[in-house]
Amino acid sequence: MNAGLAIAVFGLGGCASIPDRVAALPVAQSSVEITTTPFYPQERYQCGPAALTTVLAFSGVDASLAAITDLTYIPDRQGSLQTELLATARSHERIPYRIDGTMSALVAELAAGRPVLVLQNLGVSWYERWHYAVVIGIDVASGEVVLRSGTDRRRVTSADVFLRTWQRAGYWAVVLLRSGELPAEPDKDKYFTAIADFETVSEPQLAWQAWEAALQYWPNDPVALFGMASVELRQGRFDAAEQRYRVLLAGHPDMHAARNNLAYALAEQGYITEGLAELQELLDRVAVDDPLRDEYEASLDELESLDKTGSQ
Repeated sequence: MNAGLAIAVFGLGGCASIPDRVAALPVAQSSVEITTTPFYPQERYQCGPAALTTVLAFSGVDASLAAITDLTYIPDRQGSLQTELLATARSHERIPYRIDGTMSALVAELAAGRPVLVLQNLGVSWYERWHYAVVIGIDVASGEVVLRSGTDRRRVTSADVFLRTWQRAGYWAVVLLRSGELPAEPDKDKYFTAIADFETVSEPQLAWQAWEAALQYWPNDPVALFGMASVELRQGRFDAAEQRYRVLLAGHPDMHAARNNLAYALAEQGYITEGLAELQELLDRVAVDDPLRDEYEASLDELESLDKTGSQ
């Protein structure tokens, strides 16, 4: 079930100037460095696979650099695209989450114990040189950023230089979450987007755990309720799905997709008449020109045919 959300691959993380971003460093956290972050020296043009393997291995995934390179490296481009890196993370049961493009967001994730995969442009205005690295530490007092980068296990650079190279890459930064984990500074829309993308390839139970974490943080949120109920429907947990759809519709009676799914949850339990009643109410609520009306009418036809045959 897709919640209809999308990630902008090169979206900027805000429009603050570089001095503003340096000034935004949290003074209470003078320095942080995750020294246990693994290190995978890159081969030529293979910084993407090396950086992704670094954060995957840190999060507990048993994956070799060679295997990740096979999945993400594009020889014709002599590099890796963000879409391949994110898809590979999902295929290894991790949820890639795009954090805000600020130093304070980097510090927050590091303080939470997660290194951050970043994209930099190490070139100049007339010659772009894209490079993936992993931020493992920041020292606020000295204004330095520590990275696993290229063939350097511990590359230390000034915050000003790092920010300029990061800015030229759109402040792109991602952390990998285990199912059920939340980022240090959760943004509802971005987290829901991340789960929606993740559940298209994940085991249903992992998607369920992610939605459960969302509901604990944002109780009774309709998108999270819908996501959790829809996973339960796919799992065959029809009674649980029914109850959750009912809670959702009690507060949001015009959430048409939820009512459609409720009808199926009821029919799967043998309550076809009740399911038909829900679909009829749905069609009474839906406008004639609603683009999904044909689908809801098809649902009604399907349940009516089940009702006539007496099958479930």
